[in-house]
Amino acid sequence: MGKVKTRLAKDVGDQNALTIYEMLLNHTHQISEPANATKQVWYSENIQEEDIWSEGNFQKHLQVGKDLGARMQLAFQKGFQSGYQNIIIIGSDLYDIETRDIDLAFQKLEDHGTVVGPAEDGGYYLLGLTEMIPALFEDKPWGTDTVLQKTLQDLKNIQYELLEEKNDVDYWSDVEDIPIFQEVLKQVKTHD
Repeated sequence: MGKVKTRLAKDVGDQNALTIYEMLLNHTHQISEPANATKQVWYSENIQEEDIWSEGNFQKHLQVGKDLGARMQLAFQKGFQSGYQNIIIIGSDLYDIETRDIDLAFQKLEDHGTVVGPAEDGGYYLLGLTEMIPALFEDKPWGTDTVLQKTLQDLKNIQYELLEEKNDVDYWSDVEDIPIFQEVLKQVKTHD
């Protein structure tokens, strides 16, 4: 509490932000588990031994790096060094994503070297690569509305495919109309 979904917490408080974060994590687990791929979870601070990410289905790693770009770059590098040829990374703050989006991204990687899932807020929710492109992880204003634009600039000479735009969750307005979050909405209105 107090370390997750901090922009959302400004609208709904730390406890409600944590509740929504846990709902998003559970959704991410639910949609990623059936995906036909080796699955890894990259923890931000420490690896949890007993949680929803069972070690039978999910390999566990610790993120390392000064910013989001460095942490994602390391995950891709480790994946390619381990022999994987098609790697997709997704965030855990997207309620709109489904298993079929992950499967579609892997299909698109068969014909394109890069796949990007644009987010409505100007970032992206999914990045798929068949080889390392270091520029994608450098000199980006992470967490701003220009990340996608700057990423696509780095891909101007590379064949890539865009997926359907989706809404990631950063603010209350991102979830207030989604039925599953209505219980949290009632709690937030109660606190007003």
